Amino acid sequence: MTENTQQSNHSAPELPTQYTPADVEGPLYERWVERGYFEADEKSEKPPYTIVIPPPNVTGSLHLGHAFEHTLIDALTRRKRMQGYETLWQPGMDHAGIATQNVVERELAKEGVSRHDLGREAFVERVWQWKGESGGQISGQMRRLGDGVAWSRERFTMDEGLSKAVQTIFKRLYDDELIYRAERIINWCPRCLTAISDIEVEYQDDDGELVSIRYGEGDASIVVATTRAETMLGDTAVAVHPEDERYAHLVGTEIELPLTGRRIPVVADEHVDPEFGTGAVKVTPAHDPNDFEIGRRHNLANLAVLDERGIITAHGPFQGLDRFEARSAIVGALRAEGRIVSEKRPYTHSVGHCSRCKTTIEPRLSMQWWVKVGPLAKAAGDAVRDGKVAIHPKEMESRYFGWVDNLHDWCISRQLWWGHRIPVWYGPNGEVVCVGPDEEPPAGEGWHQDTDVLDTWFSSGLWPFSTLGWPEQTPSVEKFYPNAVLVTGYDILFFWVARMMMFGLYAMDGTPPFHTIALHGMVRDQFGKKMSKSFGNAVNPLDWMDAYGSDAVRFTLARGANPGVDVPIGEDWVQGSRNFANKIWNATRFALMNGATVEGELPPAEQLSATDRWILSRLNSVVAEVDAYYDDYQFAKLSDTLFHFAWDEVFDWYVELSKTTFMAGGPAADASRRVLGEVLDVTLRLLHPIVPFVTETLWTTLTGGESLVIADWPNDSGFRDAAAEREIETVQRVVTEVRRFRSDQGLQPGQKVPAQLDLSGTALAAHEAAMRSLLRLQPAGEGFHATASLPVAGATVALDLSGAIDVEAERKRLTKDLGAAEKEKAQATAKLGNEAFLAKAPEKVVDKIRGRLEAAEADIVRITAQLAALPKA
Repeated sequence: MTENTQQSNHSAPELPTQYTPADVEGPLYERWVERGYFEADEKSEKPPYTIVIPPPNVTGSLHLGHAFEHTLIDALTRRKRMQGYETLWQPGMDHAGIATQNVVERELAKEGVSRHDLGREAFVERVWQWKGESGGQISGQMRRLGDGVAWSRERFTMDEGLSKAVQTIFKRLYDDELIYRAERIINWCPRCLTAISDIEVEYQDDDGELVSIRYGEGDASIVVATTRAETMLGDTAVAVHPEDERYAHLVGTEIELPLTGRRIPVVADEHVDPEFGTGAVKVTPAHDPNDFEIGRRHNLANLAVLDERGIITAHGPFQGLDRFEARSAIVGALRAEGRIVSEKRPYTHSVGHCSRCKTTIEPRLSMQWWVKVGPLAKAAGDAVRDGKVAIHPKEMESRYFGWVDNLHDWCISRQLWWGHRIPVWYGPNGEVVCVGPDEEPPAGEGWHQDTDVLDTWFSSGLWPFSTLGWPEQTPSVEKFYPNAVLVTGYDILFFWVARMMMFGLYAMDGTPPFHTIALHGMVRDQFGKKMSKSFGNAVNPLDWMDAYGSDAVRFTLARGANPGVDVPIGEDWVQGSRNFANKIWNATRFALMNGATVEGELPPAEQLSATDRWILSRLNSVVAEVDAYYDDYQFAKLSDTLFHFAWDEVFDWYVELSKTTFMAGGPAADASRRVLGEVLDVTLRLLHPIVPFVTETLWTTLTGGESLVIADWPNDSGFRDAAAEREIETVQRVVTEVRRFRSDQGLQPGQKVPAQLDLSGTALAAHEAAMRSLLRLQPAGEGFHATASLPVAGATVALDLSGAIDVEAERKRLTKDLGAAEKEKAQATAKLGNEAFLAKAPEKVVDKIRGRLEAAEADIVRITAQLAALPKA
C-alpha cells in the first residue's frame, strides 16, 4: 500500500512514556522549514497544486478563525505534497489600509503628534517602521500551528512587486474605461475620515427618532418624516408620486423650507411610495443615495451641509454643531415654530456603521474613483455558470450569484495616506494622466498626484497572480496559476472572492484564479454563539495550544468542519482531541514494544490470520473513504472516519485481539507484527495532514523514514476480505454482548469469572484465547456451575456468577427498575389512548410521549432478560 523508500534498518526504537507537545512541536517545525519541505519549485515536472493564504492583516494576530482556516488549507497541501504534487501554499500579509493607519495614528497620539504634524512622506515612513518592528506577529503564530507555507515566497500587498501589479491593472482598467472618477454618494466614516465600500458597512438596529415636519403654510404645506432632521438644512426639494392626487396641485410650485429662509420645489418622482407615511419625502441629494438619484433626474442642486467629521457647515445658528447635537437643536427649533407634527421615540431602525471603528456612517456626496463592475461581474458570474469554477458546497452558488449579478460600481478610492496611491496626475490646465508602472509621471509646475489611495481589497483582489510575479510572465505564473482551490469563509465571499474572480478573469485572459471555491463557516462557541471579546467568549488559540498541543487544536477544528456550516467549539472538545493524540502515542509505543515493524514485505494473505486480513481490509476501505472525503472537502467526515478507525478498530480491537498472538510467539506472531507495523504506518500517514506533529514523531520512530511531510500518501491496494470482516464482526458482537451483560450484572471490568465457550459451528474457535482475554473469562474448572447462558451469533457463552455478585440484591434492584419501566409504559400508553389529549396536545409533546413509550418498552425487554439470566436461588 505504501513505498517505504526512506526506510532504514533500526532496532528497538523507543518512545518516552508520555507525549509532551511543547517538547516536540517547535523544534520539529523548524526542522521542516530548514530542510525546505514546504518550498515550491517552478522547474519541477510534478503537477502543480496551488493555494494562497487569505492574507491576514499586518495588524492582526492569530485568532480561532485563522487557526480553523489554516488547518484546512494545511491539511489539503500536506496531502497533495505526499501525493506527488509540486505544492505551493503561498503566504503573505495585507497592508490593511485603514486598520494600520489607525494603529500608527494611535501610537503617534501617545507622543502628542498627529500624522499632519509629520506630513505624508514621514508618516508613511513611520508606518513602514511600525510594520518592521511590530507588524506580522501572526507569522510566528502560524509556525506554532504548523502551517506548511513556502516562507521564502512570503509577500506583502505593499511590496515592490505587488505595487507594480496594482499600478499595471489600474492603468489597464483606466485605459479600457473601466475605471472612472465621478461625484457620487458614498459611505463616509467621520472617524476614519475616508470613504468605505458597501460591504464594509455593518447594519444594526439602533434606537433613534422619527420626526414629522410640516413644510410650507396652509394648503401649500406638506408633512415629511425623517430620522435625520439635521439633513433638512440641505434639502433642495420635496418629492411626491406623480399619481398622488393629494399633492397634484403643488407639483411644480415652491414651498418654504423651515429655518432656512429658502424656497424649494415640489417634484413628482416615481421613486416615492404614496402608501408610505404621508406619501411625501424630503430630498437631500448631497446626503442620501436615493435622494441623489432623484436630484439627478430633476436637476436639483447638491447642497452639502455636513463636513468630513460630521459637523454642520450650513450658515446659521447650527453651524459648527456635531450632527447628533444639531439633530436635537434643529428639532427643538422646529418645535418652537410649531413645525413638528409628531415625534416617535424610540424609533428602532437599521443604521449603517463602519465595520472597523463602529462609527455611524454618513452618506456623503464626494468625488471618488470607481470601477465600472458591470462587464467584470458578468464574467465572474459566467465563470461559475459555465462550470469553469465550482463553488463548494453548491448551495452557496445562489448567494454568489445574488451578489455578482447585482453589483453596483465599486468605490475604490480612500482618503488615507497608507496604501497604494492612485497613479493619476493632474495638470495645471485640467489635464488628467494615468501613469503605468514603466512610465514617467508628468513633471513641471502645477502637476500633482492624486492624494487618495486604493481600497485594500483592490490589491488583495490580485493576490492569486500578483504573488507569483505578475505582470511579468514569470516561471511561477506559468507553473502555479491558476490556483487549484480557494479555501475561505463564506463571510468574505463578497469582500474578496468576487474581487479576485473579476480581476483574475480580466488580467489573465479569461482564466479564472482558481478551479474551486471551497467555503467554510464561522467558528462559534460550544453553544453556537458568535465569539467576541464583548461577549466574553473569545478564545486565543495559542492558549489552547499551550495547554493541549497544536495537534489537539487542529484536530478539533477539522472534526467540526462541514462545508459552509458554522463550527461550534469548546475547550472540552480540545481536551478530547488531546486524549486522542495520547491514545495514538500510547498505542504506537505498545506496538513498538511488541515488535511492530515495517521491515520486509507483507506476508501473502493465505499466511495471515483472519484478524490480520480483517484489519488490512478495513485499512484499504478507510484509505478510499478518506480520499473521497478529501476530494469533496468533507473535513469533518474524514476526521471522524480516522478517529474511529484508529481508536476503535486499530487500538481497541486489533491491538487487543493480537495480544494473545504476540504472547504465543512463532510465525503467526511475526506476521501480525508486520501487519501491525503496516497498519500503523498507513494510519499515521492518513492522520498526518491534520495532526502533523505527533504523527511525524511516531512515524519516523516506527519506520526510520526521513519525514512524513515528504513520504508517500497511501494508496488503496484494492485488497478486501469480506469473509474476514464478517468473522471479526462476529467476534466483536460476542465480546460486546458479554461485556454488556457483565456490566448489567454489576461486575467490575477487571473482575474474572469462570466460563465455558461453545463455539462449535462458528468460525470463532481461533479467537477463543483472545475473547477470553478481552472478557476476563477464566477456564471452567472443577465445580463449574453455569448460572447464566448467553446465546450470541451462533455461539454460547456460559458463565458461573456464583460468588461474583450478590444475586438477591441484584434481583431486588432489577425488579424495582422493571416496576418503574412498567409504570412509565402504563402512563404513556394511557396518554396516547386519550383522544381528547391527542386533539389538544402539540405534535412535539405527542412525539415526546411516543418516545417515552418506546424507551420504556425497550427497558422492560432488557431488564426482563437480565432477571432471567440471574442464577437461580
